[in-house]
Amino acid sequence: MNSVRLNITLPKSLNNDITRYAKELNEKKSHIIASALDMYLDYLDLKVAEKRLEDDDKKRYTFDEVFDELGV
Repeated sequence: MNSVRLNITLPKSLNNDITRYAKELNEKKSHIIASALDMYLDYLDLKVAEKRLEDDDKKRYTFDEVFDELGV
């Protein structure tokens, strides 16, 4: 996996929590943060999907319509 170095600013209490978990789990802080971001981005994907479902302006297609359009 390619990595990118980022400089971020966190509240001290959040940094303390990350440090505590990293020590307890014998993990690097960057791994803890990356894992947390992965989980949060999954959550955001779900929220975006739910929002799109609520958007009445979007056309929805059934499987049959898609297959017919593709000639499958």
